[in-house]
Amino acid sequence: MRMTKYDYDLFTIGAGSGGVRASRLAASYGARVGVAEEYRVGGTCVIRGCVPKKLMVYASEFGHAFEEAKGYGWTAENVSFDWKTLIANKDEEIDRLNGIYIRNLKNAGADIFESRAVVKDPHTVHLVKENRDVTAERILIATGGAPWVDESVPGHELGVTSNEVFHLEKLPRHVVIAGGGYIAVEFACIFKGLGAEVTLVYRGEDILRYFDRCISVQVHDELKRLGIHVLTQAVFTKIEAAGGDEKRVHLSTGTVLDADLVFWAVGRKPSTQGLGLAEAGVKLGKNGEVIVDEFSKSSVDSIYAIGDVTDRVNLTPVAIREGAAFAETTYNNNPQSMDYAFIPAAVFSQPPVGSVGYSEYDARKKFGAVDIYKTDFRPMKNTLSGSQQRTMMKLIVDAASDRVVGCHIVGEGAPEMIQCLAIAVKAGVTKKQFDETCALHPTAAEELVTMKTKWVPNL
Repeated sequence: MRMTKYDYDLFTIGAGSGGVRASRLAASYGARVGVAEEYRVGGTCVIRGCVPKKLMVYASEFGHAFEEAKGYGWTAENVSFDWKTLIANKDEEIDRLNGIYIRNLKNAGADIFESRAVVKDPHTVHLVKENRDVTAERILIATGGAPWVDESVPGHELGVTSNEVFHLEKLPRHVVIAGGGYIAVEFACIFKGLGAEVTLVYRGEDILRYFDRCISVQVHDELKRLGIHVLTQAVFTKIEAAGGDEKRVHLSTGTVLDADLVFWAVGRKPSTQGLGLAEAGVKLGKNGEVIVDEFSKSSVDSIYAIGDVTDRVNLTPVAIREGAAFAETTYNNNPQSMDYAFIPAAVFSQPPVGSVGYSEYDARKKFGAVDIYKTDFRPMKNTLSGSQQRTMMKLIVDAASDRVVGCHIVGEGAPEMIQCLAIAVKAGVTKKQFDETCALHPTAAEELVTMKTKWVPNL
């Protein structure tokens, strides 16, 4: 029987996707594992993020589909939408997934504590709900991130964040959203598709500013085509209660907007506040993120961190792979570190975005000379539906090596295409190999292998 002076070999704080993966693997390799989660096992992605959001995206797309089906001979009359049915069915699915995550952890042999946990020292965790301490040889911080709200705005508390938006009692009629990132854009499309009037307010010049500029421009145009009002270079200055459910939003431009839902989607911050990390000697960054090395070790040898709490690449699959790499390195004698090159990303707007590799701007900075191939067309499906939605595809090629270093798509099926393309792009596929690949007709994706003319932007 193995003897140790600690209660656990590993104690994980946070049972989101990354924390669960690391804990399950560590337990499967023989480690004694404890996991603390103060909300629900599954984390942001499963409980109040990617999964419920995608279900709401699907729901909102039917709002367009019923109208577009008429061009194909279908008649859809007396169509109605019930918000409470959507929320109830969504909650049932989230409960199912939550149960699966709990079951998987328990089956792996991990102990689960439904409690907030605070680090007391490099080997001690205090379980707040139980008012007791547990010790561990190693502590893993996997607490993720939390929505950020500009508390300098008077009345900021009248708005909701992504934590609350999945549990609204009724569908809002008028929505004002602060932000221009993927959460803001996705929920603008969701609420518009479900029948609300939507205004998006963003402080910058371009929405989706971390994506290639052609994506920003295309999605901006598509939002306007949907009837979403996009106000750029503006911020909230005050929010007032206006009676009943109504709020009045004042903007820096002097514009005043009335809405029954105000939604903050201006970014997220690492969830490290009150965890006792700094007091335990863990070095934190300017946004509160845990500073770690390539193996996810913090400045304290026994404390590690993975996922959004490190503010490296804030995506669920990245947290999962970081968690797996940690477990392999620490408990399976198989040192691994996460490779952050060519990570695919998506925005589930309408139409959706898929992107992998460098933007044109970043590619020019890194490689110097690049060749650009771009196409913009109305998909075949929309010729009979009457939809004016368009598809944009863009390839960025390192001129010296002919390697495709960026691929960006806005259009139906873009995330699915990019997941497959990411394999080839990460493996170093060349433009010549794209050109040598036979097209599959009729598909939108065939455009990727038929673009032969270099694109020169209108400057």
